[in-house]
Amino acid sequence: MRGWRRHTGVAIALDRENVDTDQLIPARFMSTPRAEGYGDFLLYDFRNDVYGNPLSDFPLNAVPNASVLISRRNFGSGSSREAAVYALVDFGIRVVIAPSFGDIFASNAVNNGLLPARVSSADADAAIRKLQQGPLDTSVDLLERHIRLGKMAFDFIIDDVWQQKLINGWDDIDLTQNHKQAITAFRALHAQAMPWAVQVQQTNFRSAGRDTVSQ
Repeated sequence: MRGWRRHTGVAIALDRENVDTDQLIPARFMSTPRAEGYGDFLLYDFRNDVYGNPLSDFPLNAVPNASVLISRRNFGSGSSREAAVYALVDFGIRVVIAPSFGDIFASNAVNNGLLPARVSSADADAAIRKLQQGPLDTSVDLLERHIRLGKMAFDFIIDDVWQQKLINGWDDIDLTQNHKQAITAFRALHAQAMPWAVQVQQTNFRSAGRDTVSQ
């Protein structure tokens, strides 16, 4: 995953609250191999009629090159399916802006390079009303936590650790590896301070290994 600090692209609005993960990608499409891409399944039941024909006036169909999506509160609620994030990323969305997000969705988003930018309800409402007149060129500064939408400008909120992960292109393992020196130093001090605990841990580990082999 590549890190980034600034994204420029076209923004569109999804004027809906409580867009959940089952709406972002319906379960019937999740047996598709990820290698084939999930972008066509993004918001499938909103983008298409009952016969599977695209609705020309739906924002994602009208502006297929959009990379910034602005919506309302509780975006990404529901189940923990990471495929909801895959669908957004595979479509080409790099930033989702909303007043609030489902917790697991937001975490999955960051681990896949997608920014869940949290803004005030007033800013989201103003941006959506502006975008209802048509798509706008948008700039998102991850380092400064700032969004410029046409002539509008407003800040967003993101957890410090999530910001660091996105800038560096890290997942949770990369983040842990970044503290490898401190972890090694702690283990050495821990072994000196409580050698008996280390010996017990090693003995238990060896015993567990023998049990696994015997099974």
